[in-house]
Amino acid sequence: MSSVLIAPSMLASDFGNLQRDVEMVNNSDADWFHIDVMDGHFVPNISYGMPIIQAIKKHATKPLDVHLMIEKPERYIEEFANVGADIITVHHESTVHLHRTLTQIENVGCKAGVVLNLTTPVSVLEDILPKCFMVLLMSINPGFGGQKFEDMTYARVRKLRKMILDQGLDTRIEIDGGVSNKNAKALVDAGADVLVAGSYIFKSNNQTETIKDLKSLANS
Repeated sequence: MSSVLIAPSMLASDFGNLQRDVEMVNNSDADWFHIDVMDGHFVPNISYGMPIIQAIKKHATKPLDVHLMIEKPERYIEEFANVGADIITVHHESTVHLHRTLTQIENVGCKAGVVLNLTTPVSVLEDILPKCFMVLLMSINPGFGGQKFEDMTYARVRKLRKMILDQGLDTRIEIDGGVSNKNAKALVDAGADVLVAGSYIFKSNNQTETIKDLKSLANS
């Protein structure tokens, strides 16, 4: 497996000091910026939209991994690409024509991925996996940061990694929700290779060191 990537979730950053936090991620061992977009319909929360992503992109020197927790994401793919998304992931549960939506993402020059909620079986991805640069498995119920990690995630990662290997693909598996030094190694051992961490990083006393330690642990 290629090296495990760390993607700090900007939802947990200090929006009053957004440029400072973006530059912290730039200067850290992190690999991507994870951008959670919520619409108050698909999930019971509203996060941020195009202007904030544009502001992050203005200062970011690393790829923007944009996770759309919105209904009918196909309506906004081009706009998210235009404001700086490098990777766009959409929920399997949020779009009727998933293949078409992933093609849309590819056509605007971004890498395409699918997200699964906790209780959506990984088997639904069997036919669409070849189009996925990445699959994001939620390890909490989407909508709010700071939730407790759900242990059922480990078995889901193992099942998904087996599907990917069986098809001879190199699709990445990303985990979002409650990731910390307590579960990072077990997630990687199960088959994950991108870890999103929000509160764990931004609420720590030394964010750069926390990222460094998490990346070192994940790749040990």
